[in-house]
Amino acid sequence: MNLHFTEASSLAIIDRQINEREDGVSPAQYEIIRQVIYQTADLEYQSLLKFSDGALAKGAAALTAVTPIIVDVPEIQVSIVPKLQKTFGNSVYCCATIRTEVSNQATKASSGLKMLAGKYPNSIFIIGQDQTAMSTMEDLLRNKIIEPSLAIATPPIFTESTAKQRLLNSHIPHICVNSPKGGSNIASAIFTGLIRLTWQAYCQDRLEVSKQATATEEQK
Repeated sequence: MNLHFTEASSLAIIDRQINEREDGVSPAQYEIIRQVIYQTADLEYQSLLKFSDGALAKGAAALTAVTPIIVDVPEIQVSIVPKLQKTFGNSVYCCATIRTEVSNQATKASSGLKMLAGKYPNSIFIIGQDQTAMSTMEDLLRNKIIEPSLAIATPPIFTESTAKQRLLNSHIPHICVNSPKGGSNIASAIFTGLIRLTWQAYCQDRLEVSKQATATEEQK
């Protein structure tokens, strides 16, 4: 999961273009923000991404515990599965490709989300594109049907969204785009950044344990 030279160069340019870091943004959060800006070439995301307290730590813990991941659209699944296969190996379920009955008021993604929620209520939930699925997730949260390990919400919503605002105000660990902007590519960039940060910390921890074991063995 090392940075390619071109990506590293682009991230260095982003660092120079961002005059100063937003107040209260941790180094780990900044890494996620950089990844989103790198994918979108849009510096405005520096102020649009909102993290609940401890969201990244809780998301990292869920990743290392091999918690299932539920996504609303195939684009996100296709993007993150190869990275997970090289790291933690979490299962990824896509709401839009689950076979369900779809009512006139629902979408494939929202119907699939209802089905998957009952099976995996503590999953990492990633709603990146489908507005109806976003509302469905909020209903599931309000009715205590799900208790996500982490919720990532980035659907582009052009009307006033009470669903997104309720998530922002909730106790659920979350990362949201507080704007009509968004999309599946934003959700993928956020989660890819989280995988990278978590994997680096995981490998570092294993290295430290190995060093300590070697030192203990040498002292015997």
